[in-house]
Amino acid sequence: MDKVFIISQKEEAHTDAIAAGIELTRAMDKRAEVFAYSFEYFSGAEYYNPRLGAAAQQKIMKDRAAKIEEELKALKATDVPTHTVWSKDLYEHACRHSIRHGFDLMVKAVHHKDHYLPVDWHLIRHVKIPLMLLTDNPLHRGNTVLMAVDLGSDNPLKQQLNQTVISHGKALAKAMGSQLHLAFVIRVPKVLRDMDLINTTTLVKDAYQEHQQQLAKLNMDPECIHIMAGDPDICLYELSCRLKARYLVLGSRQRHGVLGYVIGNMAESILCRIRSNVLVIPADDQLMAPLNSD
Repeated sequence: MDKVFIISQKEEAHTDAIAAGIELTRAMDKRAEVFAYSFEYFSGAEYYNPRLGAAAQQKIMKDRAAKIEEELKALKATDVPTHTVWSKDLYEHACRHSIRHGFDLMVKAVHHKDHYLPVDWHLIRHVKIPLMLLTDNPLHRGNTVLMAVDLGSDNPLKQQLNQTVISHGKALAKAMGSQLHLAFVIRVPKVLRDMDLINTTTLVKDAYQEHQQQLAKLNMDPECIHIMAGDPDICLYELSCRLKARYLVLGSRQRHGVLGYVIGNMAESILCRIRSNVLVIPADDQLMAPLNSD
């Protein structure tokens, strides 16, 4: 364990995953390994001649490895192992290899500031270890870690996921020297708010009282605890902008198939808006902490 799986960024990525991953690894006292994924569809001679195709494949992988070695040398991290992988489906290899070889954190750069690519969504839905997705939005270059939890759920799985999110959020904030904030959004549909059928101020006040004992155990500054009422994705987006959150930590239940299509996944709705670096904690049995009896 204590190993970080860093996915080397492609040239079009606007964030340097290797540099950020090495910084994070050193801060958290872990060991990093860099994985450079390559894949190309060949045409012409390389397509019809297997020997030429294999030679072109080896050259591409060799060039990628050479660039990474130069960067690691500049970062004074020549001891970090580098693996070159020829794979069409990055997420399948990354998810399988990371869990099989005892990694406990995956780091990847987001290629576009405004949206995730399909490979990012595949990782979010299938990875079995915490996944850090890095962006480079100037608005969020603060030094705050924001944790998003669901305090109002009676579901044991969600309660365990809350504890796991808080544990990873505290560890990240400590390692990066960041201020830690916690957010809980009471989900209230917009139509009910617009019709004034629900007093959201009363809801928030009651929630503070209901969860007072649970929040006190966190030993956090009350000013850093935020309970809001509304749409979770919008509320968390606005809060992260106001705090200039550098990291958002949240859990994902990773619903698949028809269930995921019909019910949806709140974590994915939130991720569609957020522009901070995101640490996604999957609801996996190996990560989930047992519930405290008290």
